[in-house]
Amino acid sequence: METIRGRMSHDIGLIELSERLAGRENIALDLGTGDGRFVRCMAERQKDRFFIGVDACRENLRANSLKKLPNAMFIIASAQALPQELNGLASYISINFPWGSLLESLASNDPSLISGLLSVTRPCATMDIHLNADALVAAGWSLESGANQIERVLNDVGWKTKSRSCMDAHTLRSIPTTWAKRLAFGRDPRAIRLSLRRE
Repeated sequence: METIRGRMSHDIGLIELSERLAGRENIALDLGTGDGRFVRCMAERQKDRFFIGVDACRENLRANSLKKLPNAMFIIASAQALPQELNGLASYISINFPWGSLLESLASNDPSLISGLLSVTRPCATMDIHLNADALVAAGWSLESGANQIERVLNDVGWKTKSRSCMDAHTLRSIPTTWAKRLAFGRDPRAIRLSLRRE
């Protein structure tokens, strides 16, 4: 499994990962982490939780992965091919404003992503997904219909909806991702948050 810090990458196995996570009960996985700002900010705020950002694009991660935090790491991997070393670790998953292949995999019930979500999580794990209108429209959905489809896909495989809420520009500004800030000041700041729990 390949990790990255700044421009340096390092392969780690299950033993080294276990050592990094020793004594950590709350492990959060951020899929499609982009530039990693969300993981860095959350790790600084929540010292009792370990945050793992996963993204296939290493170039985007260089700046935010450079800061060494004892409760954060970044992994180079696709959300549709999550490393086996992560199996059974996550008590929480976040997917913030997916687009492209990640959004398509969610909406189309892609077995590589859906089975991966189940593999890496513990029983009763929770998940938050933030969906924005522009990304869904570009993929051929309205905000409501796209959110309905993704919610249905996840409900069908054992993720029960805890809450669903609409987000406006003010709410978006409270989410520490680069993309949320762009959306908040963009032409269409509409978004939906799905909060789910694995049964």
